[in-house]
Amino acid sequence: MKIDINIFIKNELKKITYENFSKKYITQHLIPIINHINDSNDNKFIIAGPQGSGKTTISKLLKVVIEKIYKKKVMVLSIDDYYLSKKKRIDLSKKVHPLLITRGVPGTHNIKKLKDHINQFIQNRFPIRSLTFNKLTDDVLKKRRIIKNADILLLEGWCCGSKPISNKYLHKNINDLERRLDNKNIWRNYYNSFLKKEYSEIFSKFEKKIYIKPPSFIHVIKWRYKQEKQNALIKKKKISMSKKKLEYFIQHYEKQTRWMIKTMPAEASIVIKINKNQKIEKIIKIDNF
Repeated sequence: MKIDINIFIKNELKKITYENFSKKYITQHLIPIINHINDSNDNKFIIAGPQGSGKTTISKLLKVVIEKIYKKKVMVLSIDDYYLSKKKRIDLSKKVHPLLITRGVPGTHNIKKLKDHINQFIQNRFPIRSLTFNKLTDDVLKKRRIIKNADILLLEGWCCGSKPISNKYLHKNINDLERRLDNKNIWRNYYNSFLKKEYSEIFSKFEKKIYIKPPSFIHVIKWRYKQEKQNALIKKKKISMSKKKLEYFIQHYEKQTRWMIKTMPAEASIVIKINKNQKIEKIIKIDNF
């Protein structure tokens, strides 16, 4: 029995987002992305975008649709699962700069382990025991996710695919956190040095990049706080981070997020332009597909 791809996507989106999407929306905005991945000669893709832009949603949808409709196994790695342990970040904060206690920027990931797992996929060496990170406890879990085989790799994450930040922009203070807590540029020079070397080496393994572009940075804070409220509602708990704390937290990400909004559209094979309601407004085609 042939599966109707539009109905299948509509049902899967309802499971993931609890929202209904029209056939027109699915046909115009989602099927082209699915086809781009399924029909490509490449089998490794970066999915990047700021916090709350829908990277995880798109990754989940791509995995389930491609596996069900096209019978190809999809392995999704999230860079968020490769954050360093709390202990290692505390050590970094003492040795290099206090701001490195906060997860997020390049240099706060277990980049060696991520590189190993990507190379395992390239060399077809399975199983892969991918890491898992608990954001509530802010620490690495002992639990590992076992991936037995895969035809396609999706690497998703807010900083994935980013080029190093130019020194002129890097050293310009754009928020209070940089102005007050990194006035000697130690923290930002540190994370940008990782972006130039270890992270660039990993990102260079991916020829195809999909970038989700927000209307502006200001929406990132709103989306991230919306996530906090939704997670609290689902888990029937209090919001783990107040809006004030969240705004401070996002200042750690602000520079690179703004940098990627400016530079990633030229790097990506597909740019997904979303509106303030986190819905796809337009797909800007960079590569022919």
